[in-house]
Amino acid sequence: MSEPTPPKIEFPCEYFIKVIGDAAPDFQDFVFAVVRSHAPDLKPENISVKDSSGGRFTSIHLSFIATGEPQLQALFVELKASGRVHMVL
Repeated sequence: MSEPTPPKIEFPCEYFIKVIGDAAPDFQDFVFAVVRSHAPDLKPENISVKDSSGGRFTSIHLSFIATGEPQLQALFVELKASGRVHMVL
């Protein structure tokens, strides 16, 4: 029996990500700048920020219009390469 293939994403589409990193005064601005460089249409109303209960981590939820797989790959690579981001979901 073969493995099922994951469903294909049809672009453009609204895409949701969650970025988790260490809480720092500039973490939110850093994430916004990186995401906006790949998705200039990012709107403030499509962003929410939450600190962990212990205050050690910050999670940022964003949604934007994704134009294709290369855009998403470049965004994920840049966020992870920064060393400031623990996870991108």
